[in-house]
Amino acid sequence: MKTPRSRALLAIPVLALLLSGCAQEPAPDAAAPAPLHDDPFAHVHGIGVLPGDPDILVATHAGVYRVDSAGKAEGPLGGEDFDAMGFTVAGATLFASGHPGAATSPELGAPNLGIVRSVDGGATWEPVARTGVEDFHVLTGGPDGSLFGIGSSSPGVQASSDAGTTWTAGAELAAADLAVGGSDELYAATEDGLQVSVDGAATFAPVPDAPLLFQIAAGADGTLVGAGVDGLLWRAQEGGGWASGERFSGALQTLAVGEGGSMLLVDDRGLVRIDASGVEVIRPAG
Repeated sequence: MKTPRSRALLAIPVLALLLSGCAQEPAPDAAAPAPLHDDPFAHVHGIGVLPGDPDILVATHAGVYRVDSAGKAEGPLGGEDFDAMGFTVAGATLFASGHPGAATSPELGAPNLGIVRSVDGGATWEPVARTGVEDFHVLTGGPDGSLFGIGSSSPGVQASSDAGTTWTAGAELAAADLAVGGSDELYAATEDGLQVSVDGAATFAPVPDAPLLFQIAAGADGTLVGAGVDGLLWRAQEGGGWASGERFSGALQTLAVGEGGSMLLVDDRGLVRIDASGVEVIRPAG
């Protein structure tokens, strides 16, 4: 049985790899954008769902794709093949960040996208802020217009209250992942344990008795889930405490909360949904 100390020691290399992964990947030259990947689903950065829409949105190295319940993929949405290093669905709006691809519209920015968004389910994309300057490799938002991220210009958390138009510096926190929860809570998965902010990322405090997580995700209904360094998926319980459930398989690329509090994730099996009825591989890997 792992002690809290041994779990923390295990978390350090895992989180360090996640935190440094984007920095190790050089920004593409604006004059020579990266080619399209043969299999865009080989490297997934984020997933999410739009309210009332059964399809799953998958942010990849070659754009954002829509996947239906049968596993059929459509994309890249809007014809934009950008490398979506950061991605989140906030209300009915898609936000992304990263680097342009071979067919990305020049107005979205190069060598970094800054913040781009779509208000029509990905049919069209528009630049919002930090165009050409910032690469947010961690991005999360809420339906009230709040947006939080960790970008290439600073290791600290950055915050926006106007859907990404203007940004302010928050706490300097080395977080592997962020998630907006209910009641104005912002959660951060760090090597020191799960942290929470209730003042818009200005300060953070430890979440007592939380498992050591390297990914965290929240749903509009208040559902809070995470992926632990112990290889387990965790869910916060009403009234306090956490319950562990399924193991993820191999390398977990991304995690999200779907409709009805289901878990959506991408691991070595492919695109997976876990709910009360069991585990469903929607789109197999490869």
